[in-house]
Amino acid sequence: MDSKQDKIDKLNERIALSKLGGGQKRIDKQHANKKLTARERVDYLLDEGSFEEIGAFVTHRTKDFGMEDQIIYGDGVVTGYGTIDGRLVYVYAQDFTVFGGSLSETHAEKICKIMDMAVKVGAPIIGLNDSGGARIQEGVRSLGGYADIFFRNVQASGVVPQISAVMGPCAGGAVYSPAMTDFIIMVEETSYMFVTGPNVVKTVTNEEVTSEELGGAHTHASKSGVAHKTSSNDVECLNDIKTLISYLPQNNKEIPQPLNYDMKDEVREVLNNIVPDNPNKPYDMHEVISGIIDDDSFYEIHKEYAESIIVGFARLGGKSIGIVANQPMSFAGVLGVRSSRKAARFTRFCDCFNIPLLVLVDVPGFLPGTDQEWNGIIIHGAKLLYALSEATVPRITVITRKAYGGAYDVMNSKHIGADYNFAWPGAEIAVMGAKGASEIIFRREIAAAENPEEKLAEKEAEYAKKFANPYRAAKRGFIDEVILPENTRRKLLKAFATLENKDVVKPKRKHGNIPL
Repeated sequence: MDSKQDKIDKLNERIALSKLGGGQKRIDKQHANKKLTARERVDYLLDEGSFEEIGAFVTHRTKDFGMEDQIIYGDGVVTGYGTIDGRLVYVYAQDFTVFGGSLSETHAEKICKIMDMAVKVGAPIIGLNDSGGARIQEGVRSLGGYADIFFRNVQASGVVPQISAVMGPCAGGAVYSPAMTDFIIMVEETSYMFVTGPNVVKTVTNEEVTSEELGGAHTHASKSGVAHKTSSNDVECLNDIKTLISYLPQNNKEIPQPLNYDMKDEVREVLNNIVPDNPNKPYDMHEVISGIIDDDSFYEIHKEYAESIIVGFARLGGKSIGIVANQPMSFAGVLGVRSSRKAARFTRFCDCFNIPLLVLVDVPGFLPGTDQEWNGIIIHGAKLLYALSEATVPRITVITRKAYGGAYDVMNSKHIGADYNFAWPGAEIAVMGAKGASEIIFRREIAAAENPEEKLAEKEAEYAKKFANPYRAAKRGFIDEVILPENTRRKLLKAFATLENKDVVKPKRKHGNIPL
């Protein structure tokens, strides 16, 4: 019979083996590829000494293809819980040094266990993905493991925040778990995501493409919109997760933890000089955002994708808010297929997790053209309309310049339930721009004039004087107040404060049918 010390020694031996993963050679190879190991990632992400591992001694159950001779503790994934800035989170990190991080039945069971616990206690789930895919030696059991995870992603959606970091390969069925989480952060040059790899693509379509071109970080950040953010290396990626978490609540029953903030003179005169006098001249909406929010608090999401709209988190008086803003520097801030979808998804996340919304409007309308129509601008534009209409969090709109046509309605107008709607003095709220409207309304008069161009300019000025201002909308109560730009921050601080106890009773139903 083993002595007490023998039992302790055996335990310590197993702990040491579990921490070694696939062995020192594979750890060295991971480092040579400029990647941290799974355990190094977890240790860096969480507060020092806070990680508590679950399932360190789990091993696979496969006896085919010689797998019974390859038993490694942990089975390719490190799972457990810890804290980030003192806040509880649940984490899993796939270990590429163990069978290439491939997912087995038991690997999946470990992930499912911590996901279940996270939902039970109301804490965020963070997945650090680095896997070669399903463990083919297990066949359908590994596929079933993926489905078990997918199901839990859906059950956790809107209950606790879910963040995925793609820090290596993520292909085939593995991509669908990150796709169903709230945010995906990819590491540049060392990570990729795709359903089918370059070899299959070449066989089926004769296209020659690299893994980076097909599904690298830049591709998904700028072209597909799959990645919400990219990071230059593992450490930056983990820092991004820490920053993102700081803006979010623990779960859907809480609000984000505010930071201490001392109220002072909140007038921001810099806002008076951002919007040009020329209505056709662009300006950077980031400058407006910076002039309104707490200093250096903007954390942009989807920065490289659909750049005609800006979304991201910020703080106002120390409290988290979500920002949706047209960007005049890109296609004049129009709403298109991609920008509508981008803003709709962000809006729905904020509504899930009790994060108030600030909508900054300078929109000339929806992007015209066959490309937009054939790709479903009607449906995609409706997504944003639906998302804002169903949102019950505090919602405030500031129209900085143009708000034309149906885009005025969609961008959090009073008519779809916005709580407060402000406009700057130079705001233009109309069915369309003065030139386009004049060409339609005064078409015959212009055509009959001796100098049509001069007559058009005259009628354009007439229309602009009558309609290109915020006062008609203010008379009808569609705009609550026309404010000086410098007072915007002060107004928003007070307005959001009045909405802290906002309560909306929704119609009884299973769920709405958003135009997907």
